[in-house]
Amino acid sequence: MRFSGLVALSDVTVEVEPGRVTGLIGPNGAGKTTCFNVITGLQEPSSGRVVFDGADITGKSPYKRARMGIARTFQKLEAFSSLSARDNVLVAAEQRKAWDRSGFNPGAVADELLERVGISHLANFMVGTLPTGTARLVELARALATDPKVLLLDEPSSGLNEDETLEVARLLRVLAADGLAVLLVEHDMSLVMGTCEVIDVLDFGSIIFSGTPADVQRSHAVQAAYLGSGATKAGAR
Repeated sequence: MRFSGLVALSDVTVEVEPGRVTGLIGPNGAGKTTCFNVITGLQEPSSGRVVFDGADITGKSPYKRARMGIARTFQKLEAFSSLSARDNVLVAAEQRKAWDRSGFNPGAVADELLERVGISHLANFMVGTLPTGTARLVELARALATDPKVLLLDEPSSGLNEDETLEVARLLRVLAADGLAVLLVEHDMSLVMGTCEVIDVLDFGSIIFSGTPADVQRSHAVQAAYLGSGATKAGAR
């Protein structure tokens, strides 16, 4: 992915498999959010392909990718602040009816997902009045309301307290166990190391290392690029 003379992503290959949480980490500006934008169709890559279930979807629009089963959250919160938490999730569930003919009840889906992310007691609160961390849980529930096959999460623990972060980690493991493919961008290293089975490390737009959490922690290249003293302190909440 090029922006004029800047190469934001160079020969990046990330594989996200069903049934596991894959981590994508790296310093600020490494290209993680750009990678998400390319995967979801918000930005067209200068070269390369996005392949989903064996099909090349590089030319497909974001809404078509969403209908195929790709959902995401955003680093910068993108919830509907003037709607209630429940209505935020209901919007996505109602949209899903455009392609899902299974006869599901959108209201029941919204209620179930708010319960699943632990904020059912806040269902009728306007999202604009909620703390940022709680609003991120609304955004997570909204993404799940589309019944995705692949879920991309951009710093979901930002603004969450320790208990909420632990609950998100538990939920991600449950979702993966149910067959969902999760790609997690996160600066909280305790969450990444405790949740992901495989981690890809981005630096200056290139993958510099891929491996298990234990492999990543042992890598001198990763330690030099990302897991130095400053990053370790930032991730240890």
